[in-house]
Amino acid sequence: MPPALPWDRFLPPARRALAAQFLRFGVVGTIGFLVDTGVLYAALASGADLYAGRALSYVVAATGNWALNRSWTFREAGRPTGRGALGRQWALFLAVNLVGFAVNYGTYALMVANLPVAAAHPVLAVAAGSLAGMGGNFLLSRRFVFKA
Repeated sequence: MPPALPWDRFLPPARRALAAQFLRFGVVGTIGFLVDTGVLYAALASGADLYAGRALSYVVAATGNWALNRSWTFREAGRPTGRGALGRQWALFLAVNLVGFAVNYGTYALMVANLPVAAAHPVLAVAAGSLAGMGGNFLLSRRFVFKA
């Protein structure tokens, strides 16, 4: 039997599964944050501005997050079948996560526009935006994209 997790004593079994899923979602989000930041800095080094670079980095990170969430976080969810099903699920993931993106990018844009430290070190604004959009992205992805 695997060792008990800290929440095992406090949560009923159905909530434990949800907590474990949210934890996996957070790990994927952390990886996405690293990808997001890396692509942003590469775009900035290539001459992109703070806003266009972030739009590009978000799409790249969101695509990676979709793949990881599909294969790990929501692996028990039903898989769409048929021609083009994978592409439709990816597009639905991006569409559903536009809510989280709006919160994420809005937080980022407000920070880089108003806080000199965030403009000088955009990783701070990327982190704040990622955290701000995470909860909504989890709930919407779970309900509409992966139907777990």
